[in-house]
Amino acid sequence: MDVRTFWLAGRAATGDTELTVTNPHDGREVGRHSVPTDAQVEEAIAAAQAVAKEAAALPVHVRAEALAHVSRRLAERADEIAHLITAENGKPILWARGEVGRAVATFRFAAEETRRWSGGVQRLDTEPAAAGRLAYVSRVPYGPVLAITPFNFPLNLVAHKVAPAIAVGAPVVVKPAPATPLSSLVLGEILAETDLPAGMFSVLPIENDRASALVQDPRLPVVSFTGSAPVGYAIADQVPRKHVTLELGGNAAAVVLADADLDWAAQRIALYSNYQAGQSCIAVQRVIVERPVYDAFVERLLPAVSGLVTGDPADEKTQVGPLVSEAAAERVEQWVKEAVEAGARILAGGTREGATFAPTVLSEVPHGAKVACEEVFGPVMILQPAASIDEAYALVNDSAYGLQAGVFTRSLDAAFRANRELEVGGVIIGDVPSYRADQMPYGGVKDSGIGREGLHSAMEDFTYEKVMVLTGLTL
Repeated sequence: MDVRTFWLAGRAATGDTELTVTNPHDGREVGRHSVPTDAQVEEAIAAAQAVAKEAAALPVHVRAEALAHVSRRLAERADEIAHLITAENGKPILWARGEVGRAVATFRFAAEETRRWSGGVQRLDTEPAAAGRLAYVSRVPYGPVLAITPFNFPLNLVAHKVAPAIAVGAPVVVKPAPATPLSSLVLGEILAETDLPAGMFSVLPIENDRASALVQDPRLPVVSFTGSAPVGYAIADQVPRKHVTLELGGNAAAVVLADADLDWAAQRIALYSNYQAGQSCIAVQRVIVERPVYDAFVERLLPAVSGLVTGDPADEKTQVGPLVSEAAAERVEQWVKEAVEAGARILAGGTREGATFAPTVLSEVPHGAKVACEEVFGPVMILQPAASIDEAYALVNDSAYGLQAGVFTRSLDAAFRANRELEVGGVIIGDVPSYRADQMPYGGVKDSGIGREGLHSAMEDFTYEKVMVLTGLTL
């Protein structure tokens, strides 16, 4: 099997060692990649710093066309890349195709935002002392971006860091998840086809224990991290003077109010508690149902869960595949066991086979159980009845996390009340919290992170405002 190169300052490179990537479903070898040496990591950082001024000054059309090229090439290679995602991640091909399609859109949105990205003007002669003055307000990149990306969306979550960085003219150094580096290496291959200057991007598939040196390097003034809250906050604590953006975890709640379409709610919640094997920070974990419809909802939910197709992720019919590793599945199994020992009831699932954990529904879960108050990151949901909308919304907020919530209701009053009261970064009305449009602002509050993704929002996050005041003008 060929050993994949990594991408060092825009060119293919090899190091002294290599690592093997395996399929979580069957353990077979998927690919091998070369690992950068310390000297090569240093070269990548130095190249990013050296090109920073040139990158910031790149004409808009150069940046936009590079992003548009990536979008087109991802679309052309969509089937190949989807199968690669399935192989390295274990994500069913159904969802892998969706991820590639989203990455195509993410780079397309970035190209469009780049062409719209422009300065603004502000008249200052609102007071006599400022007569003849005008402010030109632009946004300037802080400098090179360190992008630390997770395993669960090994292409599109890389895209959400790389695309806005290029859009604003910031070099980017990508450190992909060790379990799933191959998709980002293909992205590097496509970026190398563009006219971006050398040093504009590097993709460095290094082990996690080497990431700290990248985080602490002052030549990378922006750190954009997606992953768990403990790791994210440890990064922020290491570099308090850097600009750090954190897209962290969640234990997303779906609220089913008494006026909801119960059939629709049951189908959506069943699917999106278990898509990606629950390995999404906005997968449905907590299901809060108004008591008058609780029994009727459960009657619809359990058949919807049992009807999901679990199996080989390469099979086009599979909806639920394995977790990223057997160790991850064992952890989920242990959390469910702890909940049951504390009094929870298993209504569906609860079994494990290798890295695959069956779609699981729990009720009567004690408040302090890990499956209730932490992020499961597996195909597990808990059911909670609520006496009223007041209690339902209070239960949503009774969490250390605040990423997104879904509210199934036909009431505009309930919808706007949810928007006012729920302590989350996004409220999805009439659907699961798992909905994300790649152009919308995306991020959370509390332990779900700092900053926002979504192309325009991330472009703002990677830049600062700069004001030039013109004097002596006739306005």
